[in-house]
Amino acid sequence: MSASDVAAWRTRLPAAFGATPRTRLLRGLAAVAFLLWLGWALAQSGFTPRRLWSGLEGLATILRLMVPPSPGAQWEEILQGLAESVAMAFLGTCIAALIALPLGFLGAGNVVTAWALRFSVRRLFDGFRGIDQLIWALAYVRAVGLGPLAGVLAIATADIAVLAKLYAEAIENIEPRQTEGVTAAGGGWAERLRFGVLPQVLPVMLAQALYFFESNTRSAAILGVVGAGGIGLQISERIRVRAWDEVAFIILLMVVIVATIDWLSARLRKRLIGG
Repeated sequence: MSASDVAAWRTRLPAAFGATPRTRLLRGLAAVAFLLWLGWALAQSGFTPRRLWSGLEGLATILRLMVPPSPGAQWEEILQGLAESVAMAFLGTCIAALIALPLGFLGAGNVVTAWALRFSVRRLFDGFRGIDQLIWALAYVRAVGLGPLAGVLAIATADIAVLAKLYAEAIENIEPRQTEGVTAAGGGWAERLRFGVLPQVLPVMLAQALYFFESNTRSAAILGVVGAGGIGLQISERIRVRAWDEVAFIILLMVVIVATIDWLSARLRKRLIGG
């Protein structure tokens, strides 16, 4: 290819030969604007190098006090709190999955064709997803009192909308020929859902519920801080008295439990999905 051909192509497709000076200038201005905004945001949050260094020194001191981990004298309460957290996560996830199943069908566009109804249900999902589990826990502690019941209700309420949205998206992505076959065989609306839709999405729904159970096991530890049961209360009490070795022991137990649940969930998901 001659130099004249290259010049002609450069004229026709300048972007293929590198950014133009104007584009490079705009990129530079955008980078400077981003750095200025980042500096302003850090200043507004009270960030200073001295404060950061002081915090890292304090964190290093806490980590040193955590070694070696110790169960302390009240290790039975720790085990009871961990079992309570796992039970809260399991019950809350089961309740949320059962309620989210019919809601997922209502939010699926290929099941509910009425735009107004589907839009209302989807916006209801958005509203509930905007409220964190901790806020629900605070509300339920005031409503039903301290204890794991408040934690179970908080987990279930926070997860219903999220699972329903995931279920609705899974239903919308099904293979339509299976439902068409049920219709051709004389099946009605209920038969199409039962034999055409549900067999396709049930493994995915169960896999998502298992993942939420694993995630809620970690979340249940935080809910106890506000009195919603679980191991969180044990952690907050030991942090308050600076028993960092016992805090480290609880954290290690939580890591083992979550890793075990993750391993079991992965095997179940693989079996259900057929991977």
